[in-house]
Amino acid sequence: MADLASGKGHRDENFPVASALIAPAHRAPIMHFYRFARAADDIADHPAAGPEEKLRQLEAMRAGLGGDGRPEAMALAAVMRERGLDDVHAHELLDAFVQDVTVRRYATWEGLIGYCRLSAMPVGRFVLDVHGEDRGLWPANDALCAALQIINHLQDCGKDYRALDRVYVPAETLAATGGRIEDLGGDRATPGLRAAIVQLAERTNGLLRESAPFAARIRDRRLAAEVAIIQRLAERLDAMLMTRDPLAERVHHGKAETAMIALRAVAGHFLGRARG
Repeated sequence: MADLASGKGHRDENFPVASALIAPAHRAPIMHFYRFARAADDIADHPAAGPEEKLRQLEAMRAGLGGDGRPEAMALAAVMRERGLDDVHAHELLDAFVQDVTVRRYATWEGLIGYCRLSAMPVGRFVLDVHGEDRGLWPANDALCAALQIINHLQDCGKDYRALDRVYVPAETLAATGGRIEDLGGDRATPGLRAAIVQLAERTNGLLRESAPFAARIRDRRLAAEVAIIQRLAERLDAMLMTRDPLAERVHHGKAETAMIALRAVAGHFLGRARG
């Protein structure tokens, strides 16, 4: 099979992945899950590979979870067996990447959230399972993970359209604001597309309000601190999307800004725990 790796690693992501805050005992399985997800994402997003090749390689990823397929999946399967972790999250993630290959448009917000149910929520659920956290945290996790996914989609909406002909801005939202799919190919957003992006950022803000209590409810203090950072970074990026055009302006944090946001988020989180 052709190597479709992008060369992207965990330090290139918008949000922390198994940072130094995470206890070393938990970092290894999370990194195995990340490498599995990264490999599958690279397959689904490769701009030159055809759908048949992508689906063939994703099936090899799934076979690896059973013990005979892609090495990234086999390594993850071994860690899950060793730790007694359910492989449902890995399979759901593969379902999302198959959907990336076979579905290029979303009609409604609900359809987009349904995609996030496969593409984003299982990632956080896996991390919670690794830490032995209560599954009662899943609704808050799901809201945060869906918000992160949609923020990424809005940041990359032009690139996804131009490179992959993939559109995550729901058709109903574009229709309501007077935007068109073709607007995503421009150098800057038209008024209709800009209004659609703002509307989706506002709905994402609703998800972030749902996830706001998440970090404080996590027992593991180190994981809680990382989630507090992710929550704050997401809030800031979502606010940026309400005022900046992702087709024409930078909608990302610089390293220094990320570090400052992280320090403030951790300080605020532990101060809140002390008071609570």
